[in-house]
Amino acid sequence: METVILTKDDVRLILEKMGLKAILESVEEAFLSLVKKQAQMPPKSYIITEKGDFRAMPGLVGYDVGVKWVNSHPENPVTSRLPSVMGLIIYSDANTGYPLAIMDGTLITQYRTGAAGGIASKYLANPDSSTLGIIGCGKQAVTQFLFIQEVMDIKSVRLWDVNMNNAKDLQTLINKISPNITVEISPIEKTCDTDILVTATPSRKPLVKNEWIREGIHINAIGADAEGKEELDPMILKRAKIVVDELEQASHSGEINVPLKKGIISLDDIHGELGEIIAKNKSGRENEKEITVFDSTGLAVQDLALAGEIYRFSLSQNLGKRIEIV
Repeated sequence: METVILTKDDVRLILEKMGLKAILESVEEAFLSLVKKQAQMPPKSYIITEKGDFRAMPGLVGYDVGVKWVNSHPENPVTSRLPSVMGLIIYSDANTGYPLAIMDGTLITQYRTGAAGGIASKYLANPDSSTLGIIGCGKQAVTQFLFIQEVMDIKSVRLWDVNMNNAKDLQTLINKISPNITVEISPIEKTCDTDILVTATPSRKPLVKNEWIREGIHINAIGADAEGKEELDPMILKRAKIVVDELEQASHSGEINVPLKKGIISLDDIHGELGEIIAKNKSGRENEKEITVFDSTGLAVQDLALAGEIYRFSLSQNLGKRIEIV
């Protein structure tokens, strides 16, 4: 047997050929698989270093099984010109254990997280949402925009980043992708005055104040993915319907982790998991004035469901390099 090696360029080409709709369907099915007990996902393992952290993310969804090794080093773009997040996925045969593929996981991480934000927006945002605010204009902001635009009729976007160049770069990119959308760089409080808000920063203290958040908004809280991280004033969570990607993981590393430890909220304040809403086991948005928050920590089953699709696509198109590795 041979192992397929898929570089970042290979993965990018395959994702482009698959298209946003197919990626959304793959990630949505991964959420459902958790609810249907058709998946296994042990907790993330963390190694903390002075400059960042590493995570090992094993899982199985359907017959797609493997592990992602991913880092988070926020200073990389400045100190080494490397991405702050890099990942590698080993995708295996569930029946024999043979490593079927080794592939770049950096783009997969960006796309599956963007898809999760799009799915959450579809189920939790007001259906007539047309304005989008993005706080934190790095790589993740791009895929959040792409997938939210895919499920919503977005007419205008407001951007804020602590680094003005990041905001300008994202503005230029969105103008190129969707020239009919109005894009402006705004103060952070004005960026929050939108129908849908994305927070995608590595912050360890709240950036978004309670008084900036109006009724009816939906928030994709993306940045908090490790213990101690938080982007939202906890009082926002007290006002909101909180939906997580997976409760145990979010409790330890998501937007809810700090407020839970401080006793500001309890597990009783968590409405449910996104998969439960997709499966209609729990309600989504119930009225136009509800504030909804999706706490996205990133799940191994999302990575592996998408990795499986990429592997099968690579075989059908004879993409990637094949080697006998074991």
